[in-house]
Amino acid sequence: MLKASAVWHDLQQIRLESPLVHNITNYVAMNTTANALLAVGASPVMAHAIEEVEEMAALARAVVLNLGTLSPPWIDAMVKAGMKAKQLGRPVILDPVGCGATRFRTTSAKRLLLEVSPSIIRGNASEIMSLVQADGAPKGVDSTHGSEDGLKAAKILAERYHCVVTVSGAVDLVVGQGGLARISNGHPLMPKVTGLGCTATALTGAFAAVNPSLTAAAAHAMAVMGIAGELAAERSPGPGSFQVHFLDALHQLQEADVVQRLRAS
Repeated sequence: MLKASAVWHDLQQIRLESPLVHNITNYVAMNTTANALLAVGASPVMAHAIEEVEEMAALARAVVLNLGTLSPPWIDAMVKAGMKAKQLGRPVILDPVGCGATRFRTTSAKRLLLEVSPSIIRGNASEIMSLVQADGAPKGVDSTHGSEDGLKAAKILAERYHCVVTVSGAVDLVVGQGGLARISNGHPLMPKVTGLGCTATALTGAFAAVNPSLTAAAAHAMAVMGIAGELAAERSPGPGSFQVHFLDALHQLQEADVVQRLRAS
């Protein structure tokens, strides 16, 4: 059972320690994810040049790899950064954005699975399913499946690669060594804002930097993401203002918000 006190503890640790999170992410979400990490209390760095990623990964306490706007040099850089982080015992979080939509995306994601063996994988149901089977059939980078549809594939990935798997959706699923968590926080406006899935992955990196239990870290990140989304939606008439209020909600989140709003099992 997910506890509000544990979620709040991790958030306090992030704010206290300001862990460096190294992101190799996409052009669309780079600004959004960097600002979200700052708002939650972490320290983001966006570095993708292959000449420096190993050094940067060595400085960071977590590495986030995001396939949103991938290219061959970026994939090579992801492999280098991910392998360095794993060598040093740092968590690596993979977001297989759009996996299953094209052959290049799918083969790149599977290369990272094999060569890096990420600590946590976070994606929508279609992306998670496509990592296991070739016909996940996402709609661009959006999911054509609900999160429960991806549960079987998530369990296969978690067992095969000894990792934690988060399946995002109306109800977020986190599959790991500690079993299965379901987090029901969030708001329908969230899928209307580009980059919020990538933001969830980046926040997962921040929580994994302060909590050695990767299952708990992944679940706590999704809980904070969803609660901040609910708070932001209450102040937002549409997706444009939602982006601003979401950052404010992350920055201003209090223990009472977590205690009163957490919906998880």
